[in-house]
Amino acid sequence: MKTFIPQELPLKEIKWEENIDLIIKANTSLARYDELLKTLQNPTLFLTPLMKKEAVLSSRIEGTQATVEDILRHEADINSVIETEDMQEVLNYRDAMLYSTQYLKKRPVCLNLIKEIHKILLKKVRGQNKNRGQFRQRQVWIGARGTKLEEAEFIPPAWEKINGFLSNWEKYIHYRDKDLIVQLAVIHAQFEIIHPFLDGNGRVGRIILPLFLYQKGILSTPMFYLSEYLEKHRNSYYQNLLNISKKNDWNSWIKFFLKTVNSQAKDNIEKIYSIKALYEKTKEQLLQLRSPYSIKAIDALFNFPFFSSTRFAKFSKINNRVTAINLIKKMQSLNIIKIIKKKKGSKPAIYLFPELLTLLK
Repeated sequence: MKTFIPQELPLKEIKWEENIDLIIKANTSLARYDELLKTLQNPTLFLTPLMKKEAVLSSRIEGTQATVEDILRHEADINSVIETEDMQEVLNYRDAMLYSTQYLKKRPVCLNLIKEIHKILLKKVRGQNKNRGQFRQRQVWIGARGTKLEEAEFIPPAWEKINGFLSNWEKYIHYRDKDLIVQLAVIHAQFEIIHPFLDGNGRVGRIILPLFLYQKGILSTPMFYLSEYLEKHRNSYYQNLLNISKKNDWNSWIKFFLKTVNSQAKDNIEKIYSIKALYEKTKEQLLQLRSPYSIKAIDALFNFPFFSSTRFAKFSKINNRVTAINLIKKMQSLNIIKIIKKKKGSKPAIYLFPELLTLLK
């Protein structure tokens, strides 16, 4: 059995000149994305829907079946046909992103944060009994389900040595290479190569991506999500990672990652413009109602596109139930929202803000 030995970071053989065009394109698109974020009065409001989509797509890369609509329905306490564990994995991913964003306000990305992220990700789901929040203490291998060790596509480093490799990886995070997006490509791949956990490595690795960019000052808020592109190009994603260990081909992986950042930054810009346009349109409609709760109501819709009258009142800070229901009825009359489940007994009615859901699908 021959375990893989990762190269020490920083890498010495990066083909900087060959990739200069891709580097410029990726940095330009990412800079435009961040400039757009800076123009938003409340970037978190516009990015929260995209964060939920990221939680779904990053988890889907690992095989879960939950959709964006499933998670939004779940938040409104609507029963979903999706498996409970799949839903929990997505919710855990969302919680891990929120936790890490708060963590960065006090401390930089480090191994302790990585373990905390892992601990949150595996709470009450498949793999929770696999050293949750702890680095592995046994050998693992990568291959199709049921693959024997001798038939494995990739055998990560021996567990006794991963602390040393992780220490080098952590130091590299605090280093500043010639280009930070290329550096992030190396950071992500090296983490997957070390494979420090028994389960959940891919999800942890993808959560780290925006944290690094924020820590280095490339992003003004740690919210930039790549899983939509990676999920669409899953085979290329895995093959390029695998070719690092098989062929020592770092260059193809770096090219793929730069293209990923460039493409996803452009897509994210389009999505934010679309969400912003919907926000302005909805705001104009609601302000016509001359309600003191109009702005809070808009925030509620963008945070919870599926909602009950109870949740709407709570998030909009409307203490009077009748006032909340009247505002909901007025939004219905303007075709901003629609009812999808009528009130039954003590259970409140459920409503949908359909235009936002359409943008997220």
